[in-house]
Amino acid sequence: MWEKPDALERLDLHIRWGPYNIQVLRFHLTQFLPGRTVPFHKHAEFEFHFIPKGKGKVILVDKEYALKAGQLYLTGPGVIHYQEADALEAMDELCLHIDIVERTDEPPSDDWEFVEAVTCVKKLMDLPLAPAQDAHEAMPCFLDAYQACMAGYPGSYTTIKQQVIQILLRTVRAYETPGSNDQLPTKDMKSYRYELALEFMRVNYAESVTLEDVAERLWISPRQLQRLFKEHGEGHSFTRILEDIRLAAVIQELEASSSSIEGIAARTGFASGNYLHAVFRKRYGMTPSDYRKSIQSGGNIHVQHL
Repeated sequence: MWEKPDALERLDLHIRWGPYNIQVLRFHLTQFLPGRTVPFHKHAEFEFHFIPKGKGKVILVDKEYALKAGQLYLTGPGVIHYQEADALEAMDELCLHIDIVERTDEPPSDDWEFVEAVTCVKKLMDLPLAPAQDAHEAMPCFLDAYQACMAGYPGSYTTIKQQVIQILLRTVRAYETPGSNDQLPTKDMKSYRYELALEFMRVNYAESVTLEDVAERLWISPRQLQRLFKEHGEGHSFTRILEDIRLAAVIQELEASSSSIEGIAARTGFASGNYLHAVFRKRYGMTPSDYRKSIQSGGNIHVQHL
């Protein structure tokens, strides 16, 4: 980052995260030469300080702390602090200044992101005024953002914004005690697998699809999959549900094309036109040809299918 230490600072970065607008005010790499001091001062925004190299000290309000490589600390709005490099050794510092404003213009689109953003910002406001070890590697996010800025590849702006969010999250985590993480959202795995099975069958119904094929895709046993269909498919078996999917495709073809029944059977996974004829008649009380004629003559026929 020394090639252009203020490259990120030149960007106009505005981030929408949960209920907040985050504006990046400063985003750079700087160096304190040996013995350099920055007198007591404060900011109206959050300032994230990271020490990638060297050593020194910081006074936060009225307490003094030694600083060394690998540490970080946060100064929030109005927090007075003093910085000083070691008398014999320079101290590098990565700085991120951000302003966080709560939005009231629209409801959140992602409930979990909303909760995580609120939790993170609340914790930032309550973090101890003391250095901590960068245990969750927030510092590399500066370099990742810088590389995205310099490379200018497609998606670099989004990448930089994501790195800013990561710096916030990883800073908070540096002060967390083990086991204090919030529970992440989870899926109803049975419903999820059922929908995945249906999706696979809908895409591949024209082929020779077996219960074993679908089970293998889901990494479960055929017996588990059959139980899944019974529980979520209104008591129907795999064979019945696959048949429903194929019949739905047959009906679409009958309504939209003049193809032969034999041709439709071949494209929808039925062994032959005769077999399709028998299955269709058993299910709907009429032949595929009768159904097509009724539709063409303006008949109002409703058939239920998956």
